[in-house]
Amino acid sequence: MEETPPLHPAKDGATVGLFWVSADGVYVGAPATAPAPNMVLTTAGPRVTGPHPREWTWSDLAGLEVTEVPTRSAPQRWATHAATFVAAALDAWVPSSPTEMTASVIAPDGTYRTPVYSSASVAYSPREVALSRRLLSDFTQGTATPAVMTEWWERTRPTKILRSREREAVLELWLTRP
Repeated sequence: MEETPPLHPAKDGATVGLFWVSADGVYVGAPATAPAPNMVLTTAGPRVTGPHPREWTWSDLAGLEVTEVPTRSAPQRWATHAATFVAAALDAWVPSSPTEMTASVIAPDGTYRTPVYSSASVAYSPREVALSRRLLSDFTQGTATPAVMTEWWERTRPTKILRSREREAVLELWLTRP
């Protein structure tokens, strides 16, 4: 049986697309505690922490991709939420492990892959995934920087979980800013 990765509590951060944005920084997926790996996005470049730490500069990268992303349409997400609610009411619900995704850094010396954990409660919307991937592409092309994410956090510090349409709007905002 696979052990659930220890995740930071959700009290000081927000899921927006494939990212977790908080006072601690910007993560791809949910922030996990050691020894589980994390991918942190900085203005200089992505950094992997954990048992096999690595870091790169954005200008050194040919790409940064996230795969195995749990994606569902709105009706599918609502059906899953409803089933979870009913199971919890019947005392039959057991929390599941967060979905493991793969972050792949494409660098001159090859491709480096690391697991990251989904921060979505059920799954991401297809649009949210597409916008997140566009943002990662902008980072590697040098047309955007993760500073837009930390600046947003400092200005807004959301006090509630953002709905998918709200997360998509924030991603669109980030994509329009350099």
